[in-house]
Amino acid sequence: METTHARTQQSAISRYAKCVEVSKRIRWDIDRDVIRGRRFDFSKKFLPDGLSRIGDAPFLTADERRLVSQIQGRTYANMFGLVERFISVKILEVSRDHWLGDQVALEALVRFTDEELKHQELFRRLEAMTASGMAPGYRFSAQANDVAGAVLGASTWAVLGLTCHIELFTQAHYRQSIEPDGDLSELWKDVFLYHWREESQHAILDELEWIREDAKLGAKERDAGVTDLIALVGAVDGIVQAQAAADADYFFAGCGRRLAGEEAEAVHAMFLRAYRWQYIGSGATDDRFLKILGGMINREQAARIEAALQPLLQ
Repeated sequence: METTHARTQQSAISRYAKCVEVSKRIRWDIDRDVIRGRRFDFSKKFLPDGLSRIGDAPFLTADERRLVSQIQGRTYANMFGLVERFISVKILEVSRDHWLGDQVALEALVRFTDEELKHQELFRRLEAMTASGMAPGYRFSAQANDVAGAVLGASTWAVLGLTCHIELFTQAHYRQSIEPDGDLSELWKDVFLYHWREESQHAILDELEWIREDAKLGAKERDAGVTDLIALVGAVDGIVQAQAAADADYFFAGCGRRLAGEEAEAVHAMFLRAYRWQYIGSGATDDRFLKILGGMINREQAARIEAALQPLLQ
């Protein structure tokens, strides 16, 4: 047993060290490497069809389909700016456990936090850039500090679980949908290339810290963590529902023709299904996430999570 524990501990130490090494090697600058004096090409899509669920509204014209992708792409960037507010705070908080311990792990988490702060600046810049090229009237109503305050009131286990879920779906989105699509605005695509490079290391650190936190808990504390995680997913869905409605209305105002009846209902449903998949379903069904979570919870807890997710993933 001690030998197995020692091997597991040594593996974790090696993974922290690898994250530091990669962080140093791939470090990028917003202006020098990403934006490079460019502007968004509004003749092209932002979010790829694999994420936008545009196929749910086949009656839309090519220009309307492109507008949907740009609206969803704008919200996509804003959503990351939102969640990275609480992620950076939580990672800074859990780094405390390493202050007088493993200095490599501490460096890995400090770098993680620094990179998340940089990402927040990048997404603030992107919002200003997209606003300059799109019609007025877009609203992103969720406030980062309010959301962060609410999320951080949950247990550390639940917050790290939500964070791991987010970091893993960023990986899946880029590899499966963004990278293969050659019809996207080059700048928008580059933003998420560079974002993905650093998030790849963050996903590893999320896993390590979540497992480390789980090892501290008893059965009752873990069960309370599952309750908190379900509540956090419900809160994400509340944000998603509000933004989907706002973005559908913004689309109706800017598409240049009146959509009513079944077509209007289909557009509203498309935005909601897309956002629920992007921010909840694609992470909750990710194989790596399920493996990590499955190693922590029992069957009853898994059934509770599945029951909470089912109406959101239909």
